[in-house]
Amino acid sequence: MAAVKRNLLVTSALPYANGAIHIGHLVEYIQTDIWVRFQRLMGNRVVYLCGDDAHGTPIMLRARSEGLAPEQFIARMNQEHRADFARFGVQFDCYYSTHSPENEALCHCFYERLKTGGHIVHRDVEQFFDPVENIFLPDRFIRGQCPACKSPDQYGDSCEICGKHYNPTDLLNPKSAVSGAVPERRSSRHFFLRLEDFREPLQKLLRTGLVDSVVANKLEEWFGKELKDWDISRDAPFFGFPIPGETDKYFYNWLDAPIGYLAALARHLGGSAADAEEYWQMEDLEVHHFIGKDIIYFHALFWPAMLLGAGLKPPKQLCVHGHLTINGEKMSKSRGTFINAAQYARHLDPQWLRYYFATRLSALPADIDLSFDDFCNRVNSELVGKLVNLISRAAPILTRLLEGRTGIVTVEALPLLNEFRAAESALAADYDQRNFAAVTRRICALADQANKFVENQAPWSLVKSDAEAARGVLTAALECGRILMIYLKPIIPDIAASVEKCLNIRPQTWRDIQDSMPSHIIKQFEHLTGRVEERKIQDMLNENKAQATPIIASPAPAAAVAGTEPLAPECSIEQFSTIDLRVARVIRAEALEASDKLMKVELDAGPLGKRTVLAGIKKAYLPEQLNGRLVIFCANLAPRKMKFGTSEGMILASGPGGTEVFLLSVDERATPGQRVH
Repeated sequence: MAAVKRNLLVTSALPYANGAIHIGHLVEYIQTDIWVRFQRLMGNRVVYLCGDDAHGTPIMLRARSEGLAPEQFIARMNQEHRADFARFGVQFDCYYSTHSPENEALCHCFYERLKTGGHIVHRDVEQFFDPVENIFLPDRFIRGQCPACKSPDQYGDSCEICGKHYNPTDLLNPKSAVSGAVPERRSSRHFFLRLEDFREPLQKLLRTGLVDSVVANKLEEWFGKELKDWDISRDAPFFGFPIPGETDKYFYNWLDAPIGYLAALARHLGGSAADAEEYWQMEDLEVHHFIGKDIIYFHALFWPAMLLGAGLKPPKQLCVHGHLTINGEKMSKSRGTFINAAQYARHLDPQWLRYYFATRLSALPADIDLSFDDFCNRVNSELVGKLVNLISRAAPILTRLLEGRTGIVTVEALPLLNEFRAAESALAADYDQRNFAAVTRRICALADQANKFVENQAPWSLVKSDAEAARGVLTAALECGRILMIYLKPIIPDIAASVEKCLNIRPQTWRDIQDSMPSHIIKQFEHLTGRVEERKIQDMLNENKAQATPIIASPAPAAAVAGTEPLAPECSIEQFSTIDLRVARVIRAEALEASDKLMKVELDAGPLGKRTVLAGIKKAYLPEQLNGRLVIFCANLAPRKMKFGTSEGMILASGPGGTEVFLLSVDERATPGQRVH
């Protein structure tokens, strides 16, 4: 009796349409694509959907800075994103956009149902308004002085120095990051979704498999107090969908983004919003959302609440992954490691990255690191040296010396082939549970055995004395290689397809694992993949460094630039010369758990003694990256009492902030206490 097949609808989070896809994004899309390809290989029915998150103030401002209408800008980004995904073999059934008629119709439908159900409330909210740009400012587009520690140039939601969280209207001396103008306080009516109405079903979802148990335990903390109402509206001007029946009110793009999953489904079906809802509600349909851990809140609270309020079933599972670091550090433009998908593909084989990510991915939402040393080793020793090796050694010998015809597998190889086929169940379970690291470990262990068998049998020598015996060994090697490539097909589909072409066989599925190739003539061997050259990696990083530019807000209007108010009071050269800059060596760095931004750094300043500095660099550096490092610090800055202690100086760094903060370099021949001129 045939096994019951699963009916799956799978999504990846919608990338924001204000920039290129980078390799940090690709962790999610490659992970999802591997899982989808495995399910299809098993014969399950899968619809894989995605699309651009195309609304919001940042996109409106980015389009304006490029002299484009928002619709033109997002259309261009959509094409670029499609091309990037294609380079890495990520295949969607539909890649769409939230700026679509299907999505607008669905947003109206959700809103009306939520409003009819009494789940929408409204109240006045005070916000900052840019009088030059005539827009309400999102939190991250406001800069000012922290109301707690008085540090200048802080964001509108939290201070990078003391870690304090606050409302944008609490900022002292606020400025618009868009125009530089002093923003005005304006009150506006906003619309809110009452999440507390859905407390019980949301809590039940967490306890019944929506997320992994490790994630669920963490998310239970949300329910220790009343769930806050969620602001689902934004004021004009705003690039998005107008709220029906309202004037100058728009849906917040985090409301229409997840509804975009259903819009993409409608597009895929070639039908209406009603058709998408009917499909979504099929009893046997499993909905799986692949997301990063930074957007769990939206997918485990907001989105299920919207679905429940609209009379639709919640997803079956949220598949949560961590973030990507490179060589143990956050992606950085200055170090050349903020690598776009297109940049990577110009220098390195995308199949290598698919394989490497698979070796690091598990079901847990842990961060993964792309170490280029480890990358080279795994690709060269595992992918090339073990997995591709069977085909690349056996096929050329067979075509060159034995007319390219396979035969009967040698008897000595039967136990090995039985072991290869017996691994099917364990590998299928690992794939289904998204434990791809375990998949690659098992497959490499099988490849080791097969390569050892071929080495011991030495068919290149055996063929001189017994051609048919050599044919049997080579056939066994190719059979092992065929099975390995079925197991690897979700991970490296292009290489697997090349192996199928070489072996002159039809595209393989999971059920072909238990079968054997008939005696037949294979095709001439063609190169499958090469080894990673460290030079190519360095070329990519160097190219990236050369192209690195700081991230800036859209250009200010001429009137604002030419205004009479200076950015800061002028200082004379005499005043500037009073700053005493010295070299110091980091004795110990410690990330302050109670602060999102601050790191406690103990400095050895030579004759000046030891100093403790609280530096807002936690997002950019790990403590172990600083220990023993030479830095430049302002030695005559007055000590400053802060929430987490007293700071006795300031370490010099540059950059736009957040993860993009770069310590000034110091000649390693310098000594602590030495003055910097």
